[in-house]
Amino acid sequence: MTQTLLPGIQAARVTTPRITANVLERPATSKDPQRTVVFVHGNVSSSLFWQPLMLSLPADLRALAVDLRGFGESETLPVDASRGVRDFSDDVIAVLAALGIPSAHLVGWSMGGGVVTQLMLDRPDLVASVTLIAPVSPFGFGGTALDGSLLVADGAGTGGGGANPDFVERLAAGDRTEAAPTSPLAVYRSSYVAAGFESEHEELWVESMLTTVTGEDNYPGDSTVSENWPGFAPGARGVLNTMAPTVFNTSGIVDLASKPPVLWIHGENDAIVADGSFFDLNQLGAAGIIPGWPGDDIAPPQQMKRQTRNVLAVYSENGGLTTELALENCGHSPHLEHADEVRRALTEHIRWA
Repeated sequence: MTQTLLPGIQAARVTTPRITANVLERPATSKDPQRTVVFVHGNVSSSLFWQPLMLSLPADLRALAVDLRGFGESETLPVDASRGVRDFSDDVIAVLAALGIPSAHLVGWSMGGGVVTQLMLDRPDLVASVTLIAPVSPFGFGGTALDGSLLVADGAGTGGGGANPDFVERLAAGDRTEAAPTSPLAVYRSSYVAAGFESEHEELWVESMLTTVTGEDNYPGDSTVSENWPGFAPGARGVLNTMAPTVFNTSGIVDLASKPPVLWIHGENDAIVADGSFFDLNQLGAAGIIPGWPGDDIAPPQQMKRQTRNVLAVYSENGGLTTELALENCGHSPHLEHADEVRRALTEHIRWA
């Protein structure tokens, strides 16, 4: 059995009116509650992925990482995707309240970036600064034009129906092998990190992925039939549907009266969040992998990074401070692949917040 907690990391159960959540902590030498950093993980992962970065932070910073519902060691509860990612962000808000944290420096990875930006919209008073690491686009995952508008009204090709069923089965079965390209280990190597990256904690990352609860109420969620290509649209339950463009849009951060500083970190070789991601059904159609693609006029691949950059540009024009850090030879996990650069950027960002 893989040891999941690294030396220096503590785990605790935090009970709130919404959820009993598992929270990892790297304690601080400071007792100042304003010196708290809260990490929010991405899809098919858990708080375990944050441990090296938490341990590397200055000693006066309290580092916490929350397992979202249906991931890690937190309570398994259904995910109401009709609320976008609010089931997740409201859970994080509840954990902050239970721990008596008046505001925090929030760090979100991938889907966790969407959770953090939703929290910015709903409870800006809780946010001291924001760091987005390889975040989902502010317009959700798939199905939008560059300006964020829906390609088709029902969001066809996005949500729970887009998951690879063999990958889901291997997650549910606890597959730790590399027997198939759809095994969690193979997906980690091909998609979570850039080619050639090696980690002494690779087994731990796979253990983290395997904590994902599968099913229609959790990962990946349900789907509905669509008359539009490729024949399905988002459902109302489960993880992938929370990021469907029909329910997820955090571009409203540009209009916040008080704008916390935002640091955006991303890898140049990100296979998941990209301008033409092969996790985007329209990109797979354009590449001929899924037949019947109706063409670029109807179903263009989503320009995910350009959307994020455009929204952050408006955020800056409206008075917010934004910083972009693009890392070469880096995939979807900058905090693993370029740990020192991410730590330096995050620490400096917090210092000036």
